[in-house]
Amino acid sequence: MTDSLPLCPECASEHAYELGTLLVCPMCGHEWAPVADADGEDADDPVIRDAVGNPLADGDTVTVIKDLKIKGSSTVIKVGTKVRGIRLVQGVGDHDIDCKVDGVGPTQLKSSVVKKV
Repeated sequence: MTDSLPLCPECASEHAYELGTLLVCPMCGHEWAPVADADGEDADDPVIRDAVGNPLADGDTVTVIKDLKIKGSSTVIKVGTKVRGIRLVQGVGDHDIDCKVDGVGPTQLKSSVVKKV
């Protein structure tokens, strides 16, 4: 089990252990985040998180946490609006959620204005 964990970057101890999402060295007390998951996820592929810090995934249901004005329209997405079946997208400005909002239609949202249900 410990042979799959990396050495401590501070003291090179091989006795590191997992504590939640961090790795901890009992010899020097250093804590650090692992570079790659056991699933093979790269650190270059960031996890998209909601306004509270929960990780989001495709198909999740989220709730809007503040009123959002639709650019070029008088329509507003109200606080508490549930959005079902979101799809995460990368590289579309700072809008990283592609979804369909009831009464509005297809739109893109920022992950900083939603909370996972």
